[in-house]
Amino acid sequence: MQLAKLLWSSVGKKLLTGVTGLGLSGFVAAHLAGNLLLLTDNPDPFNEYAHFLHTVGHGKVLYLMEFGLIAFFLTHIVTGVSIALNKLRSRPISYQKEGNAGGNSQKTLSSLSMAFTGLLLLVFVVLHVKHFKYGPGMEDGYQTVLHGETVRDLYKFVVEEFGKFHMVALYTLTMLMLGLHLRHGVWSAFQSLGIRFPKFEIAIHQAGLLFSLLMSFGFIAVPLIVFAKSLK
Repeated sequence: MQLAKLLWSSVGKKLLTGVTGLGLSGFVAAHLAGNLLLLTDNPDPFNEYAHFLHTVGHGKVLYLMEFGLIAFFLTHIVTGVSIALNKLRSRPISYQKEGNAGGNSQKTLSSLSMAFTGLLLLVFVVLHVKHFKYGPGMEDGYQTVLHGETVRDLYKFVVEEFGKFHMVALYTLTMLMLGLHLRHGVWSAFQSLGIRFPKFEIAIHQAGLLFSLLMSFGFIAVPLIVFAKSLK
């Protein structure tokens, strides 16, 4: 009970938001690394990667990873929303103009849209998993042979989907929202964890900006390149 009370305190929620935020940022980077395999003309590396994730530890490792991700997502969302609501309640009713709190608390489009981009990304993740993980499989003709074993040809399905303009447009828009969320989120995570070094304040801001740009445009580049190849 004491631990639960501590974690649900103002400081505890900030710590949880920071830890889960950095953890999810790590997942985003790892996911992008896997997606880059789609840029090769040989489907085997990507299919081997996808097949490995689904079969390592007889599938148990993937379930543990998914359970951990869900726990991180839910914790991040619940604590983030709670912190945002507490901030709204603590504001004086008379405030009419949005201003900066001064110092490093500069209000930006990224910081002001955290709740919106966060909820948008949640919807995207649910639809993304439903579409690609539980989409057409071997029984629908998406199959290939790897090392003598017939497996799902996820490469073929993803490349086909990224050959559709509306899919690429939707994906691009969502990844821009991801970049916007990460732009403020990475810096905010360090703040939430109490990692504040005045000398490195600018460096942390720049690192957050660089990471958000790499992730956002990295994810955007994959479907755009695949789409461009489909036009040839």
